[in-house]
Amino acid sequence: MIKRPAPAHTVPALARRDFLRLAGTTTAGFFALGATPSDRIRIIGSLTALSLDDELTRRSLTEAATTRLGGLIAGLRQRGWVEGVNFRLELRSTFGGPDKLKIAVQEIIDLKPDVILTGSTGETAAVLAATRTIPIVFATSNDPVGNGFVESLAHPGGNVTGFTSSTPEMGGKWLQLIKEAVPDIARVGVLFNPATTPRAGRYYLDSLEQEAATRGVEVVLAPVGKPAEIEGAISRFSEPPKAAMISLVDSFLVVNRQAIIAATAKYRVPMIYPFHYFLDAGGLMSYGPTLEVRSADYVDLILRGTKAGDLPVQSPRKYELLINRTVARSLGLTIPFTLLARADEIRE
Repeated sequence: MIKRPAPAHTVPALARRDFLRLAGTTTAGFFALGATPSDRIRIIGSLTALSLDDELTRRSLTEAATTRLGGLIAGLRQRGWVEGVNFRLELRSTFGGPDKLKIAVQEIIDLKPDVILTGSTGETAAVLAATRTIPIVFATSNDPVGNGFVESLAHPGGNVTGFTSSTPEMGGKWLQLIKEAVPDIARVGVLFNPATTPRAGRYYLDSLEQEAATRGVEVVLAPVGKPAEIEGAISRFSEPPKAAMISLVDSFLVVNRQAIIAATAKYRVPMIYPFHYFLDAGGLMSYGPTLEVRSADYVDLILRGTKAGDLPVQSPRKYELLINRTVARSLGLTIPFTLLARADEIRE
């Protein structure tokens, strides 16, 4: 197979593995998997808030089951879509601020893709501002009705549909879990970027504050707007009275997860996160939905002719609790057996 040079801003898809490693020895073998032959290769545009050099971006194209894009590619393959044979993935990074987001969106639009996959609420808003005709699937979004993306969850209408990543009640659930892991906390810090978390944080804060009130825990907001502010925000919770922290669903925090994990280790502050990406980077515990492979269902249907607006927005099917006991011990914590027994995965 001859590999064409990729532009500097394009990540080689699936590490652009040789076709023989994917599923057969000939193109006919690929179509035997169930793909519909086409006179052209379909284009799937995808946006990521991560840098193209980020570890998660690289893993997206090599580890099918553990990342969102990897899950998409694997899921499409199961449905007969093979990259380089009947579809092409075009990935652009929005990392770098509003100007970079605008440029990345325009680059995707200019490709005239058959469908665009977005990874955050901000990306979805930016793409919808640029096109009302190209189908859009948001892989994660909070409050798509409130954000004006869809008319209703059951009947989105327009050119967009997708998957919600959590509900407002998650704030209270995170508080319950971190309080169970660290029973003697008197306060909990809430880490978020007002510009990139749903409703500037209020989406989760109502349920979090209600739960905290019933448990006698003080809620202390820790907003951050720049990477340089992260360490200072976390260090505030290393001194008495005893504290733990909660990371809200926030693309800014995902991008800067390494700095967050480093600060929590340095100042010995327990924190619970909404995605397993943080645990992969060395975090204590996470609780959130399993999202990675669902977008393949809708991308497949749209490529085969279904209108995005006719596909209902789906809520998470399953939530998972992950705990790293090695990190717990480094923080001087003994996770209660009752909590460990409910964990979907315990890491050592």
